[in-house]
Amino acid sequence: MRKAAINANMCFTSSAAAIWLRSRIATITVAAGILTGCSSLPASGPSANQVVAAQAADTGEGLRFALVDVNANIVTTMRGWSAASLQGTFGLQPPTKTQTIGVGDQVQITIWESGTGGLFAAPVAAAAGGSRGTSIPDQIVGADGAVTVPFAGRVAVVGRTPYQVEQVIVSALAQKALDPQVLVTMTRNASNTVTVVGEVTAGARVPLTARGDRILDVVAQAGGTKAAPHETFVTLSRDGQSIRIPLQALLTEPTENVMVKPGDVVAITREPQTFTSAGATDKNAVVPFDAIGITLEQAIARSGGLSDTRADPGGVFVIRFERPGDYDQLGLSRPEPGPLTEVPVVYRINFRDPNSFFLARRFPMHNKDILFVSNAPAAELQKVMNIIWGFAGMGIAIVGAAAVVK
Repeated sequence: MRKAAINANMCFTSSAAAIWLRSRIATITVAAGILTGCSSLPASGPSANQVVAAQAADTGEGLRFALVDVNANIVTTMRGWSAASLQGTFGLQPPTKTQTIGVGDQVQITIWESGTGGLFAAPVAAAAGGSRGTSIPDQIVGADGAVTVPFAGRVAVVGRTPYQVEQVIVSALAQKALDPQVLVTMTRNASNTVTVVGEVTAGARVPLTARGDRILDVVAQAGGTKAAPHETFVTLSRDGQSIRIPLQALLTEPTENVMVKPGDVVAITREPQTFTSAGATDKNAVVPFDAIGITLEQAIARSGGLSDTRADPGGVFVIRFERPGDYDQLGLSRPEPGPLTEVPVVYRINFRDPNSFFLARRFPMHNKDILFVSNAPAAELQKVMNIIWGFAGMGIAIVGAAAVVK
């Protein structure tokens, strides 16, 4: 009789547990539907639908951005955007055929006379035919643009070539010396220089040669760059205008290696090129380019690819700011004007379409881009189920323990 009572009690307990479990399952099903759309769930970022909704919202709050679906026309237009160009800005000026003397240059003047007994009787060197010559100590061209020549006074030299200065001195001494001959030599070139600074081995004022020098010539004379070419940028400043381009552009496009002029400043800077990988990728990190430019296809590969258990292939986004002139070439309307001088753009690529793989291979990534992959809806549901079943398992364990106690 006692055994029958125990069996009846156990049957009652099992039945109650079954009823409780069915009610919990029903509750779980309802809760899952509610929690799946709950914004308080853990997530690595917005879903694809939330991005679209944020772009379409007209709340007057936050930053308005443009949402652009990438297609063949978009990629073709982007690849045609013009980059900064030294040649386009400063032109292909020819090298200077002759260098003129400037303030700060150091010159040496040697004067010969055809015989003895002239003004320059104390010879420094003797030449054939009995001519006598003397060298005037090196002089630095003063702020007045002149140097001193005995018996000729102050002779203006700035803006003149050494040959022109020779003729001026000969004319000044023609009535005083015995058939004078003059040689003018620049022993230190201080005015015909280019300043090279930044990430070079030895920044300096580099004297220009008479044959003409290009950017890479003066950079090489300064010892070369310290960083890798894909991380190095060159800025040429001239006449109040500055243009900055990647060093690798100089190496791959010879026309960008323009001639430099006296007074130019060449600044070498190092700027590692990176993009940020976030969301449902196997690697969330700041990822270096390791090249002057990479494509979206390469960026995804460097991020470890899309996560097989989390990623939404239709929710791959590239986020960046575009120059207004470039964005307008896309033929799209701008978002509402704001305080920014650049246009915030979110590019969307649908990798459920096989054609997107070809587009990704041509879509250029820019420095400081954000590559974001949203979670698939099923991944969000899985999170909810993991949370709820954790509590359900705890409840079942409690019921089981109660049954054992009874």
